[in-house]
Order: sequence, then C-alpha cells, then structure tokens
Amino acid sequence: MKRLSPRLTLISLLLATAGAPAAWAKTDLTALSLEQLLEVTIVGASKYAQKQDEVAAAAVVITRNEIKAFGWRTLDEALASLPGIHTSYDRQYSYIGTRGFGLPGDFNTRILLTINGNRVNDVVYDGAASGRDFPLDMDLIERIEYIPGPGGAVYGQNALFGVVNVVTRKGAGVNGTELGLAYQDLNSVRDGRFTWGKKLDNGLDVLVSTSGHRSRGEDHFYEFPGASDVDPLWRDSGVASGMNGTKGQQLFASFARGPWFFDFAYGDNRKDDPTAQYFSKPLEPGQYQRDKTLQTQLQYQDSFAGDTLQLTGRLFLGRQRYTGLFYYADSPYLATGSSDWQGAELRLLSTRWAGHKLMLGLELQENTRRDQTNLSLVDSANNLVIPGTGWRAGMFVQDEWALNNSLSATLGLRFDRNSVTGNTLSPRAALIWLAAPSTTMKALYGRSHRAPNAYERDYADVGTSDTQVANPGLGNETIDTLELVLDQRLGKDLGLRGSLYRWNMRDLVVLGVDPGSGLSQYQNGGDVEATGIELSANKTWDWGGRLRGSLSHQDVAYKGGSRLDNSPQLLGKLNFSGPLAGTGLRFGAELQYTSKRQTIDGTDLDAYWLANLHLSTDKWARGLEVSLGLYNLFNQRYAHPGSDINWQNSILQDGRSARLKAIYHF
Repeated sequence: MKRLSPRLTLISLLLATAGAPAAWAKTDLTALSLEQLLEVTIVGASKYAQKQDEVAAAAVVITRNEIKAFGWRTLDEALASLPGIHTSYDRQYSYIGTRGFGLPGDFNTRILLTINGNRVNDVVYDGAASGRDFPLDMDLIERIEYIPGPGGAVYGQNALFGVVNVVTRKGAGVNGTELGLAYQDLNSVRDGRFTWGKKLDNGLDVLVSTSGHRSRGEDHFYEFPGASDVDPLWRDSGVASGMNGTKGQQLFASFARGPWFFDFAYGDNRKDDPTAQYFSKPLEPGQYQRDKTLQTQLQYQDSFAGDTLQLTGRLFLGRQRYTGLFYYADSPYLATGSSDWQGAELRLLSTRWAGHKLMLGLELQENTRRDQTNLSLVDSANNLVIPGTGWRAGMFVQDEWALNNSLSATLGLRFDRNSVTGNTLSPRAALIWLAAPSTTMKALYGRSHRAPNAYERDYADVGTSDTQVANPGLGNETIDTLELVLDQRLGKDLGLRGSLYRWNMRDLVVLGVDPGSGLSQYQNGGDVEATGIELSANKTWDWGGRLRGSLSHQDVAYKGGSRLDNSPQLLGKLNFSGPLAGTGLRFGAELQYTSKRQTIDGTDLDAYWLANLHLSTDKWARGLEVSLGLYNLFNQRYAHPGSDINWQNSILQDGRSARLKAIYHF
C-alpha cells in the first residue's frame, strides 16, 4: 500500500462515487431513507426517548449501518464525521474538539461520554476515552447519539460542549455467534473479536463479547528541543524504533428481561510512548501509559398509572486505573491515577397532564477513591502520594410543554452540590416551532459547568520533582450558549439544517504560573467567546445511496482577542455511501477538510484534506462479511498540535494505510 500511486487511489475513489442513480442496485442492509433516519429516537438528550425534532438541541445520530459503511475503527473517527467536531492525536490519546474548543492536552473533560446512559468520565482526570482506550468494541455499537451544546440541566458535571451517548446492540440483534478478525498494514494492527447474543425462550436477552488488539506501530523521527539542556546525555532528536506499539482487550456483557437491564464494560489499553510525554527521557525504551476501565449498571424501568408514569431507577459503579512509566535522570517513575465511584439515580417521567411531559430526577455519586501517585522505583524517599475522595449530588426537573399543535417549550433546571466547589445551578430553555410539516425552528439556551478535577486542583510535587503546586481554591468553569436551529426538508429524501450559535465560557481552567513559587499551577484564566455557524445536508436515494455533508465556520478567542490553540476556523465533511451495481459491494467514501490550527508556540499548522474509502460485501459466502478500508487515501502529510506536556510543538500523523476485515456470523 505504501507504493500505491496517487493516480490509482484517485481512480478507486472515482469508481466508488461516480455513476448514474439508475445504474445502482438497491440494498436493504446499509441504506435507510431520510424518513427512517429521522424516526431514530434519541435518549441521551433528556434521558428518555425523543424524536429528533423534539430534542432541544441540534442532535445527530450515527447508526450502526454508517459505522459499517465507513469502517470507522474508533469512536473519535465516527464523531469526526459530524458538524463542528475536530480531533487530535498525540501518539498516546485521542482528543475531541467541539465548536472550536479543543485545548491541546485536554482529556475530553468538557464532553460527557456515556454508554447506555452510564457515565464514562473518570473522577481523577474527568477524562472521556474516545480512541483505542474506549472500553467498547465499535462492532457492538447500535448507534451513537451526539447532542451538541450544554447538557448540564440534565447531567450536571462535564457536559459543557455536548453529550455523547453510545447505545449498544442487543442479543436479539446478534442472534448467534460472530467472529471478527482484522489486519491493518500500517502499524501492523491486528484485531480479534468473539460475540454471542440471543433472546432466550424465557425472554432473557443476552449479549457477551470479548475482543483484543495489538500493533507494533510505525517508527517515526521525533525532535526533543532542549532535552540535552536538561541532561547532557539526553538526545535532542532521533528515531523512536519499536516504541509506538499498542495492545489491549475489551469485555462487554448485557442482560435484559422485562423492566430490568444490566450491562458491564471493561477495557485495558496500553500504549507505548515514542514522544516522551511529560518531558521524560527521550528515546527511552519501555515507557508507556496504560488505562484500565470498568463500568457497570443495573437499571429498572417500568410504566404505571395507565402508562402515564414511567419510573427509572439505576445503580452504577465505575473503576479507572491509569498507569504511566517514565524515566527521569535515568530513574524510572511510576505515575498512577485511581478512580472509584458508585451511586444511584432515580427518575420519574409523567404524561398525566395534557400537553406536558414532566421529568423529576435525583442523582447521587460517591467518589470513594481518587488517588494520585508518582512513585520512584529506585528511591522510595522520592515517592509522592496524594489521596482523595469526594461526592456530588444533583436534583433536576424538566418540562416538555406543548403550547399548541405547532409550538412547544422545554424548560429545565438542575441543582448540583459537590465536595469541591459547593452549589451550582444549570438551567435550560428551548422553544421549538413546527412552522410547517417540513420546517422546524428551535431557539435554545443552556448553561453548564465543570468543577476542577483532582489532577488540576490537588496535584503537587513540591519537594520531589518541583514542577507543580496545588490550587485548593480553584473554581468552576461555566458556559452559556445561545443557539438557533432551522431544519428544512425538501421532499422525502433531502434534509437541510442550519445552526447559528454563540457561547461564552467563564473562568476557564488553564495551566499558569504560581506567583509565589514560580512553579506551574492550574488557575482560572480568562473568558472565552465564540460565534459559529454549521450548515449540513442529508440526502438519500431510492437506489440505496446516501450523502451527508456539512460546513462549519467557528470564531473562537479569549475575551482580550487572542486566539485559542488547536481551534480550526473552518471544517468541511462529506460522506457518501451506497451499493456498487452488479458487484455485491457496498462503499463508503469520506472527505474531510480542516483549516489551519494554532500551536502552543503561536505558529500555525497547515490546513489539510483527508480522504478515506471503505468497500464491503456480505454476498460472497453465507454468514461472511468482508471489508477493505483505505485510510488517508492520498497519503496526506499533516500534523496535530502538541500540548504543554510534549517536547514537540506538533505531532505528525499517519500516512496511507489499508485494513482488511472479516466477520463470520453463525
């Protein structure tokens, strides 16, 4: 694949996308009509099922069929196809930027990520795993719900820029056994999966799955500016040979019967460190970062009083273990972050009063462990141990009020209290007007907050490494967002959307300098303001084709006028999928444009285009599905900004690669 010429890849793309509609064959496997797509309900916006035109947000759904059609390998790849989202990768973790905000090194702390409504964000770093460290195989996802804008009125902590709710497949949908194998040439990535699912005669729906992955990774040349000034024996540049590997495994199980539902997700991912993060020793073999995540929930949901009252109760538990091995002055140090949390949630949804859908909720979470350590494996006198606990509680109410046949209002308010910053109110208001059967207009307002996480507030290594001091007085970040949304359908197969928004963030938590010690310290910095517009289109054809595209323009700056790092002003997305006539093949062609981004030293990285092509078929043998994915089709050379924990100002990304995948169902 490395020798594949640009001319040949261009011909492949044209063959996949050109041709008259009459020449295509209809498929019932990957295509949904626009009407069917709009009927796909969203649960993540209000914690109960709503149609998309009822949601108080410009919500988008990615279906399992789309994941299959485009061959997305990780959650962040799927989300990158949506309006206003850009991603970054620093050879350790994947990061999601939303509506122009994506500070380098932010662990997705300002997006709330859930699996079947259960929070994934941990309690030490507030991190939301979106790459290989996400504890769920992509083949187990039924749909991904993305609800942009503040979700604090329903969820509280972390939902500043949006909520991503991943809904898993059911055993009845699998109805048997699936075996999956995949190999990708670049990085020598190998994946394997075993899944069994069934709905038993007694009504119990069961799904169990285990998967694993391993890759050697490419050898890249890296620069480490100033490393020799720290230690004369350290190298300022070189090739990180055999230091870019990844390995991990995932386990998922779910059981459902009647009103009861239980799920369990576990992930373990280790990534070798070629970039020497946290300014550790460059080109030192054996450095790595590892994340183990466990989360589970037991949920009961049933209706009473003639189906006018729905009761939902759930118990949840989460565990996250971060481990990083780094070398300083030729001595190994083991950094850890340990999160344990558990809690309960109770919700009542009433439709007893005509025109009202009233929800009341209570959520309690106890963080029994949020410990941080930095342990010297040579001299225990240099060990750093920072224990911590905490809690949070929230009460929320929301009324979806039908004012008349064409006008409805959504009013919501959540009161949160936590052990770190005290009390916070998060309101929501929306007015939704069905101006015509094919026209919907939404006026939206919301506020959300994020309390500083344990790493930002409590981490201090004075007396050991002398790099950072704690800030127990660190306060909340708060965001207010105003948005206007217009959804217009033209005929039965074309949908258009326009979103105009303005958001303002106050007291942004950034890494600054403590005036007393001169060491690094997280502080509440300046305010950030943004205005943006998102235009998108969704077109389907009777022959099974679908085109989804968007254009986003976003102006984001500090209140004083200076630009934000890693904030592209223009994003373009184009996704086209459908069947190839007479071949039994299906294709998914993807094109993305990202404008220039500012790095932490103030320079700009070049804009770039990315093209991907995915071909698949289930016609060659009964129960067998085979696919070929071509990523970065034209071998575009591009980079993402580094962060304040990197030696590098920018991180070069992968070139062209091919992935062959087979799934056998029986």
